[in-house]
Parts: sequence; C-alpha cells; structure tokens
Amino acid sequence: MDCVSCRQNSLEATLPLRERLWCEGAWRVTHGWSTLPGWLCVIARRHITSLAELTDDEAADLGRLLRRLSAALEAEVGCERTYAMLFAELPGHRHVHLHVVPRMPWFGEDDVGPKVFRHLAAPEAEWVPVEERERLAAAPAARLAG
Repeated sequence: MDCVSCRQNSLEATLPLRERLWCEGAWRVTHGWSTLPGWLCVIARRHITSLAELTDDEAADLGRLLRRLSAALEAEVGCERTYAMLFAELPGHRHVHLHVVPRMPWFGEDDVGPKVFRHLAAPEAEWVPVEERERLAAAPAARLAG
C-alpha cells in the first residue's frame, strides 16, 4: 500500500511538531503547508478510507477535537470560524484526513468555500515558512493539552 498518511503515522515519534501537534487516540493533527497560517489536517492514525469506518468512540473523539481545534484557531489566528473538509481522493492520500481551515475575516470571493484550496495549491515559495508553522503548531498543541 502506498499511503502517505500511514507512512507518516509510522514515523510519528520522529516528526517535527508541525506534523504531530496532537497525537492521541485515533487522531494525529498537523499544521499543513499552504499560504494560510493555521491550515490544519486531522489524520486518522489507522488506515481507513471512509468516515463510516470509524468506531463510535473515534467519531465522538473527532467531534470534540474539531471543536477544540476550531476554538484554538479562532484564538490564535483570529479567524471567524473554520471550514472542515474531507475528500481523500488523490492517489497516495486515500486515507481519512480532514482539512481544518481558518475562515479569515479578510477573505474575498477568491478565498471562500472550496476556493480556499488555492492557498494549498500555491507554490512552495509562497507557503507559510516552516518556522512559523512550528510556532503556530505549538499554540493549538498547548491549548489542546490544557
């Protein structure tokens, strides 16, 4: 199986903070690469391809985690709310992972709804720098642990 998420999950203990800001129960949270500070991914720690495969406990934990991450992002990056999206369609990425994306007050028509993915599709040179992603990962991690 060529699953990027499973490969990363197997290296969890050695990943930088931005790739493991939360690792508990069924879920690992990362600060993703994009031009948008606070773009998080919630990744299943076991290989599943559909939310229907979650246990009741995993589903309940996911709901609580999404609420807590949304509150942390509102406090840290000043977003109005968050988008939570699950597609898992690309080859190598057919593994349940949700994008938790801050919906910023400055968003224009080119940023809202699914158009927000333009921030993920931008060239690497435009991404939030690694140091800033590490810093931004520490804030939600501290809020989740507290």
